[in-house]
Amino acid sequence: MSTLRVDNIKSRTGSTVTIPENNTLAVTGVTSVSGALNVTGALNVTGGGNFNTTGIMTCGGLTVNGNMTVDGTTTTISSVNLVVEDKNIGIGTTTSPSNTTADGGGITIFGGSDGDKTLTWNSNSDAFAFSNAVDIKGAVETVSVATTSELGGGKYLLECDAQNGTVFTHTIPSGGTVGIVSLRDFPVTKNSLTTYTIIFTQNATGTGNTTGLTGIGTNIYLKPYNVAGFSTSARVATASTITLSSTANDIDIVSFAIHYNGSGTGTVGNYNVLATNNGSFRYGGLRP
Repeated sequence: MSTLRVDNIKSRTGSTVTIPENNTLAVTGVTSVSGALNVTGALNVTGGGNFNTTGIMTCGGLTVNGNMTVDGTTTTISSVNLVVEDKNIGIGTTTSPSNTTADGGGITIFGGSDGDKTLTWNSNSDAFAFSNAVDIKGAVETVSVATTSELGGGKYLLECDAQNGTVFTHTIPSGGTVGIVSLRDFPVTKNSLTTYTIIFTQNATGTGNTTGLTGIGTNIYLKPYNVAGFSTSARVATASTITLSSTANDIDIVSFAIHYNGSGTGTVGNYNVLATNNGSFRYGGLRP
């Protein structure tokens, strides 16, 4: 067994370089082979230079102690197991990445006659799309604080952004009521249902949202992702509106479900908002 070592700059043009079996080709520095390179032994490429060839075939191992750049249209790996040490893998790289360049990117598992299984990014809905059902064990939802801004007269705009989560908390200020509930940046996916849940904590005097005129569900503002917003109302079980408990520090859990039927994204009539309330939560007393 012997080693053919190529140091510095070496070139072989117009023919095939063949390294016999059980031998090693060790390449250091900048080496160019414009023909084909067949290695039945081992091929070791070291150093910070470039190794250029129009084709490499090795029946042994290929070790690259440095960076490797592969140019071309298709890279095929026919191994049984692919092991990558990196904890994060980037795909869809480009000089100016954006939601548009990322659209359609993802993973495809070939499924034959049953169809491929895919996980892809949809820029229009700002969401990942799964071609098949998803089995998630131990799912945990992110709870965010709803954004508020004062409208005047003790009323507040309560804004819940799906980019931050779908469960929100809000503590009603003393003497303040929720005038408008704004639900924004939910995916615009055909025949989809997006839910928002708001955990309201009543103020210390129990005066927040206790009448129909200031009820939750009467004034809803929808702002779908990448679509201009519009005002609407929610359908509620009581056919009136949703009011909160008038007992100080009670907790009410109000849920909104937005059904989009898949027609024009900017038409308010294509969105149906349903609202429910589980309220008057407080610490229970113990009976003897």
